[in-house]
Parts: sequence; structure tokens; C-alpha cells
Amino acid sequence: MAKYGEGDKRWIVEERADGANVHNWHWAETDCLPWSKTFFTKSLSDLPVLTGEGNLYIKTKKVEKVDGEAYVNIRKGKIIPGYEVSLNLSWEGEAKDGEGKTLLKAEGNVEIPYIADENADEDPEVRVTVKDEGPIGKTLKEAMLAKGKPLVLEKVRDYVKAMAKGGPVKDELEAKKLAPKNSSTSNSSSAVVSKEKTAVEKEAKKGGKKGCKTITMSEKFNCRAKDMFEILMDENRWKGFTQSNARISKEVGGQFSIFDGSVTGINLELQEGKLIAQKWRFGSWPDGVDSTVRLVFDEPEPGVTIIKLTHSDVPEEDRYGNATVVENTERGWRDLIFNKIRAVFGFGI
Repeated sequence: MAKYGEGDKRWIVEERADGANVHNWHWAETDCLPWSKTFFTKSLSDLPVLTGEGNLYIKTKKVEKVDGEAYVNIRKGKIIPGYEVSLNLSWEGEAKDGEGKTLLKAEGNVEIPYIADENADEDPEVRVTVKDEGPIGKTLKEAMLAKGKPLVLEKVRDYVKAMAKGGPVKDELEAKKLAPKNSSTSNSSSAVVSKEKTAVEKEAKKGGKKGCKTITMSEKFNCRAKDMFEILMDENRWKGFTQSNARISKEVGGQFSIFDGSVTGINLELQEGKLIAQKWRFGSWPDGVDSTVRLVFDEPEPGVTIIKLTHSDVPEEDRYGNATVVENTERGWRDLIFNKIRAVFGFGI
């Protein structure tokens, strides 16, 4: 996992007043380690574990340390968390006899060496130690494992869920979604929007797509056409040359998700080594807007492949009103797909 702040600065978006991620293929990144430390400190400090059951009294004391890295990326309006943190928590216990007299007071630690986004669906390893390894100390340790470990894991799961929702930027994102662009002209703006929406709906009923463009490109590669087809339809190779998550069905009618879910769609037509036709949609596009991608493969001579791209129905603006969709989509095809394939697989000419 790349460390916070070490990403390619060309793809990091500076914050705008309207909260929009301007460039369709870029990232907005927030350091979440300080927030993570606060989260665990609040949720795990002074947490009662046992309050007299079996004459045992156990509680957590405080979070001693949270190390590692944690961040949230916002791309295409989607939240993409990344974290690898370790946690150290102190605890204390007391054992009493039947008359309420103290037999032993002991202290110990809870260590979670690895909490990571890649294992978000699994509980992490939890290690419990006690300073007094005598019989009563071991009894307290076993009680902490049996009763305290589930409580600690519950808080870890809460952290994983919170990070998935945006961590420290969740409230900020919600505020930006709800905030009006210009409160002084809200009434007049609402009227204009209503009229525009009616116009768009009428246009849609006629079967036309208003405010959309078509991107066409022709790219040459030093490889066989079937090799390029396989790369573009193989999720593991997508993960390799884009350094992002991908899920790709190889069946007509199957779904795909690339660039960490920023682009989703459906396979319309597949002819091995000849044609890929798909429905594409970016997360930042207005609701209900889909585009069509056609990649036609031509091999004029063995070992030389020409791909002709036609990307139609690309909206001129995203849901935030940024009029850079066509420009950035074209740049994404060239720089983040075709040129990356050349560099990673050695298909350059």
C-alpha cells in the first residue's frame, strides 16, 4: 500500500470550495491517522470488561499507541479507504475472594499487530499478555481473552465500518452534498433547474442524448490482437497495469468494475481478438447516464495491432457541473490505459 502523501501529484486534486473532485481520473486524499488515534482512544479507553462475575474485575485503561498509516481517497464521488495500523492497549484486573478481599491486582496489554483494509472482512489477530504470570494472573488473562477480546474486536469492526464511510471526511462530504451552491438565488435556481429537468426528460423521450460527445482514438501496439484482447478482459492484468482493483466478467451481459469501482459497466458484445463493446459509467456522472465503448482490433501484420476506440455518449459535465469530463476521459484512455499497457507489457512502438 502506498504511503500517504507519496502518490503521483499529477493525480491528486486540491480541495475546492464546492467539494467537487474536478478531474474524473484523479484522487483527493486525506490523512486519517490522527483521526484513527482519536477513534480508538475514545472507544477503547476505560472500557468495562468484567464487573464482579466470578469475583473478577477487569477493564481497559488506555490506548498506549496507534502506529502505521491510514487515509481516505475520494474518487468519482466514491470513498476508498486505505489503512495498515497496529494498536497497543493497556488493561487492569483484580481478583477477590468470596468475602471481597483482594487476592491480586494485575496489569497487562492487548496488542493488535495488523489492522488493514485488505483484511477488512476478517477479524485481526489479538494478543493478550499479563505482567503477573502466577495462577491468579493467568486466570485474569484468560478472562480478558474470553470477555475482553470480543469487546475489542467489536470496536475494531466499528473502525472498519467508519473508514468505509469516509472516516473524518464523512461529515464534510454530507455537508457538501446538502449545501446549496448559492443560497441567495435558491428560488430562481430551483425554477431554472426544474425547467432544465423537464427539457432533458422530453429529450430523453425522443431518444436523443443532449450534451454528450464522442471520443475516437486509434492506437498502435507491438503485439498480437488476441494478447491485447486478453489484457483488456483480464481483471488480474488490469490490477497490474492500473495499480487499482478490478473485477471483470468475460461473458456477454456480465458486469465489470475497474479503477477501484470508479468505472462500472456491462459487456455488450465480445469477439476474441476482434471486438469489445461495453456500457461504461463513471461514478461522478449524473444519475442514469451511461456511455458506450467500442474497441475494434485490427492486426494488419503479425505482431502489430491497431485498436480503434469509439467512446460515445460521454457527458460534457459531471454531476458537480465540471465541464472537463470529455477531456479527462480522453486523457484517461491515453495515459492510464493505453500508455500504461505499453509500459508494463512492453508493447510500445
